[in-house]
Amino acid sequence: MNLGIIGSGMIVQDFLTIADLIDDMKLEAILGRKESIEKINFLANKYNINKTYYDYDELLDDDNIDTVYIAVPNHLHFEFTKKALDHKKHVICEKPFTSNLDELKELITLSKQNNCLLFEAITNQYLPAYKKIKKQLPSIGKISIVSCNFSQYSSRYDDFKKGIILPAFDVNKSGGALMDLNVYNIHFVVGLFGKPEHVHYYANIEHDIDTSGVLCLNYPNFEAVCIAAKDCSAPISTTIQGDKGCIKIDGPVSVLSDVQILKNTENSERIDTDNYHRLYSEFKAFTTYIDNLDFETCNKMLEHSYIVMDVLTQARKSANIVFGVEKNN
Repeated sequence: MNLGIIGSGMIVQDFLTIADLIDDMKLEAILGRKESIEKINFLANKYNINKTYYDYDELLDDDNIDTVYIAVPNHLHFEFTKKALDHKKHVICEKPFTSNLDELKELITLSKQNNCLLFEAITNQYLPAYKKIKKQLPSIGKISIVSCNFSQYSSRYDDFKKGIILPAFDVNKSGGALMDLNVYNIHFVVGLFGKPEHVHYYANIEHDIDTSGVLCLNYPNFEAVCIAAKDCSAPISTTIQGDKGCIKIDGPVSVLSDVQILKNTENSERIDTDNYHRLYSEFKAFTTYIDNLDFETCNKMLEHSYIVMDVLTQARKSANIVFGVEKNN
């Protein structure tokens, strides 16, 4: 996989720290804004990225690049992904995939028309611990409650309260707690249990965006609650509660670094988790899938991402949150 990196924000810098661990992935180029030329050159030199670009069309015209990793603000995901697919590039797009379900539908159709692989970068779906959790579900019996809490006070919230609106809190840039943090909880729950029967989001709204909220997902035989907050903090944890025990996760479901099985009649058991960086497993998988043109796995993951985006879109509708990209539609 010959990769072109689109963006230079925190997630890109995090990814670059583990890129050299992934066999068969070559960092071909990085794209940034002309205002960030010093930063782009620094990253290219530090991580041995072959080329730097400041024009997206020029990067997409580079025949040495077969795949682009899109890590730009949320509201630009659709535009940048569509353009890459039009150029017949495979795409790895950061979560949340798009601003709404209609955008994702269009991208999936285009990817199939152009015979391109399209993936959402979402860590927990590729972590070894996630597969182990899925395997352990029957051991805790009939599930009644799933509860996920990803609440951490945002370093940008103080500015937000002063009227300084950064992308993470900008309704015109598809920000908010649901899209930034609760998306991890939703992927976690949907990946284990599939599509919920009913979705409702109870959000705390400031300046038209959700700074925190409680998402209720109704399943046929149990209830799931996904909490996320950027305006307050709490211990970050998740529990899956059954009549024979529970699965307890300390820390965010984007990492899954501390997972325990607590049985009603047995001693607790800790699930072994690998010590790799949280981004390693997904990019190792993407490299394999793209190099092998694995459309079967790609379609399976797109089906999962489709359900998640459907949940996100329904949730915002129930809370009357309308993004900038939707206001003229």
